[in-house]
Amino acid sequence: MANGRARSTALFGLGALEAGLLPKLATAALVFVLPGANAQTPAQTIDAPAPQVKPEIAKPETVAPESDNSKVKARYLVTKFPDKPSLPFSWTIPLDPLGFSAPGAIYLGSRNALASLDFLDESHLLFTFRVPGLQHRDAASSEESDERQIRAVVLTLPQGAVAAQAQWTLHDRARYLWALKDGRFLLRNRNSLLEGDATLALKPLLDFPGVLLSLSLDPAQKFLVTNSREPVAKPASPAATPDRSLSAGSTPGQIASPSTASASVTTDEDSIQQSAEPDLVVRILRLDSGEVLLVSRVRSAVHLPLNSVGYLENLRGRAAEWILNLSYFTGGSKMLGSVESTCSPQDDFLSEEEILVTGCGPAGESKLVAMTTSGRTLWITQAPPTEIWPQLVVSGNGLRIVWETLDVDHAVNSFVPLDADDVKEQSVTVFDAANGDIALVSPVTPILDAGGNVAISPSGRRVALLNAGAIQVFELPASPPLPADPRKPPVPQSRSPAVP
Repeated sequence: MANGRARSTALFGLGALEAGLLPKLATAALVFVLPGANAQTPAQTIDAPAPQVKPEIAKPETVAPESDNSKVKARYLVTKFPDKPSLPFSWTIPLDPLGFSAPGAIYLGSRNALASLDFLDESHLLFTFRVPGLQHRDAASSEESDERQIRAVVLTLPQGAVAAQAQWTLHDRARYLWALKDGRFLLRNRNSLLEGDATLALKPLLDFPGVLLSLSLDPAQKFLVTNSREPVAKPASPAATPDRSLSAGSTPGQIASPSTASASVTTDEDSIQQSAEPDLVVRILRLDSGEVLLVSRVRSAVHLPLNSVGYLENLRGRAAEWILNLSYFTGGSKMLGSVESTCSPQDDFLSEEEILVTGCGPAGESKLVAMTTSGRTLWITQAPPTEIWPQLVVSGNGLRIVWETLDVDHAVNSFVPLDADDVKEQSVTVFDAANGDIALVSPVTPILDAGGNVAISPSGRRVALLNAGAIQVFELPASPPLPADPRKPPVPQSRSPAVP
């Protein structure tokens, strides 16, 4: 997704906002700064040097950063994953009786969402997957239809008994399901977002003016950030009313876009695609009510990481340096530190107080930096360049994360592109979010390059994988809590009503 900057008239009901950009620094997310708000003193950056260990050895190295009594663990991931899980599984649920069949090799590289696996709670798994069948054709256009059938089953642990089942008719091939913390889930079908629970009963939740392309949630799951495709309506004549595709909705569940939530968002692609119509719309809205808090047209989808007090942006520094900035909804901002990355890094909130920054090393390899919202770096891990297309799954409490990659036989770049035959396996690494220690490493089969084949329970104590013809469930020890941070500053007081 693209990076962006914005000039907004309202955000979260906190009054008028205007853009503020640091000189000679390009943003890597949306930028909202309250007028008159002073930036806070930047936090000290703690960057541990790379360990003097060859990637093949993968022994952890402990480095004492300056001006901090704690220690940052910096390590390389192994270049060859084990042929079987590093721990024995506790339970296994065969896939054949559920009706699942492995997708053909023709799908590899297409990034189609062919399955999903999620914990609804500690003892219930929701497993959904595409039901193979004949491809339908649109009678009007004779073109291939995007309609597909998805089978859903709720499985009770440890027996694996089917507690509920259903079959849904969905469209397109992008991700369609997001689990919530309270046993509910969100199901996307074109323009519509539906809500379901462990009974698999569905009810309409939100209806967008165009196809919903992506969504993300903050750690507390109060807010949604959505990107949808909504081409600008062409006026019938010069005197006709201009585009009204962002006007308020008139039916229950239809997304409204009040003028008070309007923002002008620009992305890095705007300078390249100035002649193109901005046919995408980014919104921030409340999950419980559907109230739109921000809406803007953009040319490229925007990734905007939020927590309950603010949002993150990456500011471009010198050379390959990126400065991570936390801007508060109540005004003011705090520079948390910097990371070295040859690409624009992606930030994700693991919890209210921890952020995972995914950047790139010199050869394009992924570099993971875990940082707190007070600016303290907890751990750094670097993957070999042969691990590509990383995907992140986070436990409900934010204390464990699953990092999933495709493993190929050579580094992928513009000179050596990726071919389907280059993909050798798919693997997952389960990290303790507090210190970067690895709790589990395993292959997953069949390879699903869009993910959906790994789940982690709300407590982080159970991990489920699609592997070797079964759902394998692993029980892990309790994950350590985040270390106490005496430098954690108070959140600035709001001059306007706070976000609930």
